[in-house]
Amino acid sequence: MGSGDMVLKQHGLGLCSGLVALILLVSVGPSAGQPQIAPPAPPNADQTRFISAPAGRWALAHATLIDGTGAPAKADQTVLIDGARILAVQAGTAPVPPGYRVMDLTGRAILPGLVGMHDHLYYIARPDLQADLRSEPPLIVPQMSFSAPRLYLAEGVTTLRTTGSVEPFSDLNLKREIDAGRMAGPHLDVTGPYLEGENSPFIQMDRLHSAQEAQAAVAYWAQRGATSFKAYMNITRAELGAAIAEAHRRGLKITGHLCSVTYKEAADLGIDDLEHGFMVDTADDPGKIPDVCPRSAGEPTLRGRAADSPEAQDLIKLLVTRHVAVTSTLPVFETANGHPRPLSQKALDALAPASREDYYALRLRAVSSLPEARAARAKAYENGVALERAFVAAGGLLLAGPDPTGAGDVIPGFGDLRALELLVEGGFAPVDAIRIGTLNGAIYLDLQDRIGSIAPGKDADLLIVKGDPSKRIEDLENTEVVFKDGVGYDPNALLATVRGTYGRY
Repeated sequence: MGSGDMVLKQHGLGLCSGLVALILLVSVGPSAGQPQIAPPAPPNADQTRFISAPAGRWALAHATLIDGTGAPAKADQTVLIDGARILAVQAGTAPVPPGYRVMDLTGRAILPGLVGMHDHLYYIARPDLQADLRSEPPLIVPQMSFSAPRLYLAEGVTTLRTTGSVEPFSDLNLKREIDAGRMAGPHLDVTGPYLEGENSPFIQMDRLHSAQEAQAAVAYWAQRGATSFKAYMNITRAELGAAIAEAHRRGLKITGHLCSVTYKEAADLGIDDLEHGFMVDTADDPGKIPDVCPRSAGEPTLRGRAADSPEAQDLIKLLVTRHVAVTSTLPVFETANGHPRPLSQKALDALAPASREDYYALRLRAVSSLPEARAARAKAYENGVALERAFVAAGGLLLAGPDPTGAGDVIPGFGDLRALELLVEGGFAPVDAIRIGTLNGAIYLDLQDRIGSIAPGKDADLLIVKGDPSKRIEDLENTEVVFKDGVGYDPNALLATVRGTYGRY
């Protein structure tokens, strides 16, 4: 969950294994290793209402091709789909082979399905939220197993990492239902419960008390089917080190939304990924104590860390040398940049009434705070984006995701598109932002041979939009068809079933 929300950053979400006593009884055995994409299963009869292009042979003709590699877009291209795979990419002037149904995409663009690398399947409810953002404890985290998968798929997310589970068994069972064709949704890399230490305010979480418990938690959830892990804000270095060692022993990766542990400490321990860009490193926070998350949660460090400073350059060099990826989650910080964009009507329509009230309260608070407070947050945001650009320039692997926790403007699917738009606002070229949101995620998941770019032999996970996002990144929002495993889904049909539900179920 989000650090990202400037209002809630002291409340890091974490849910670990649930029953430590049970975990300690589980023997450590082999796991499945890195996440794999399940063989395509035909959607069942109930899912056909969402489908505009059934599986078969399709010629997606005369489109602008944005292949996900960062290469310049190509005009008038045709992508041939045979079942669940891409058969060929050819010029629009080339003849279409016999037996293919032609979809004329003049004025449209084709790009790879998005690979969301900080996407959740829950919402954060704040009981009795007031105008001053006070609420009754405890923070409660209801599962969004109905609305979230449809929202993601409707907006072009065909693969995602859950990046921390609130109800891990729900997420694992949801993955099985989607893989079997019984539910509509993206391919899921299910992250185990948050690996969290003491002092978390979330009532639905376990607290680790030792390195042994951290190792046992990873072992247990890997055996149950989790394919990645996430450390959280109050974990200790000893617990994090034990979790990393166990995950790596099983061929799995571990990321972290950190606070008690600094970025350098985590890199030295062997972490694979760091969440929220450079927004939550606490190395230079005043009074930082080892293994303790300060209330400042990284803002002082970020405000004082220009991208060209020696401290920033040393950290970036360390991360690149250690092959530590960084996940940008700009949407959850957007209220800090001084000019947050309102939600579209289409996005607002997805919110449950109570969630819509929360959105308006949080937005009003963000835009009405004192000028000096807004200026300080804007400076931190500016530094964070500049650090992400410097990290990529140095050869770092930047990933993207929105952190959709119900905070601010962040909603599944819509937030994933906004993440790429904000990267462009922050100085990235559109084709580079699209690569960050597609191929880079596939590379991190070791799935680049299957997804993340458009090439013969790869999975037919594709996004068709009206316009040309390589010239105008906002055209990503004009989604017309989303292909997953060669099946074309109608975004409007998916969205129609989740009107007024996000935040409810």
